Amino acid sequence: MLEALSAGLFNGLIYAAVALGLALIWGITDVINFAHGEFLMLGMYAAYWMFTLGHVDPTLSAPMVACLLGFVGFTTYTLIIKRLQKGPAMAIILATFGLGLVLRQLAFIFFSPDYRNLPDTLVSGSITVGNISMGRPQVIAAIASLAVIGILFWLVYRTRWGHALQAVAEDREVAALVGIPPDRVNAQVWIVGSAAVGFAGALLTTFFYVYPSVGTVFGLLAFVAVCMGGFGSLPGALVAGITLGVIESMTGYFVAPALKTVSIFIVFILVLWYRPRGLFGRW
Repeated sequence: MLEALSAGLFNGLIYAAVALGLALIWGITDVINFAHGEFLMLGMYAAYWMFTLGHVDPTLSAPMVACLLGFVGFTTYTLIIKRLQKGPAMAIILATFGLGLVLRQLAFIFFSPDYRNLPDTLVSGSITVGNISMGRPQVIAAIASLAVIGILFWLVYRTRWGHALQAVAEDREVAALVGIPPDRVNAQVWIVGSAAVGFAGALLTTFFYVYPSVGTVFGLLAFVAVCMGGFGSLPGALVAGITLGVIESMTGYFVAPALKTVSIFIVFILVLWYRPRGLFGRW
């Protein structure tokens, strides 16, 4: 049981890191990035090919992948989101959804539908603490995810830049009047949010298969965590991400592995039934 609980906590931290990138973009720019999962998929492929072609371990290439995905996020905002902001909200939703489909199909074309994995990395193996045996890649990924989470929280809640983000999220017009450029802040948020998911994607390659539809799985979990946590709330996304990981793991241990995903959505529906604005949402 302790092994299942620890595995759930480690997976939950990774889910939280992915969800925080989505929550940051959603909470500050009021845009739902339905291509968020595909951004993670790009990060996983980038780390995979860096290892396969350049023999750079994912734990070392993760910062480079984060920078690459930050550029992808900036390009997405500049070429798509910024141009559609003055139009109907549905236009942005459809644009990000379409972008996700395009990225996924391009991955099928260029990389084939094959499942790929990395055989041996710097963190391969297991760690035993007492009677609990844990996969070293999951432990390292969880610790790195926790570090990314801590940095994001520090940036948003403890820095002058973070205060500017919160001002733009509260009222774009008033923020502009006091000298905070909303468009520049939005672009920066897309860079940081996309970099976070790219970093998490690189770490996932150490123990998870890489394939074109992998973003659908984690993108959906991130969306559930953000909605369950409070629609753009960073603390909510953190708590919900960890909760989802624990629920998934404990369901597989006590009930059946086939019902892990079902249990997540049952809890998700129950939370929104009693708290329509999420765990940390304002009434």
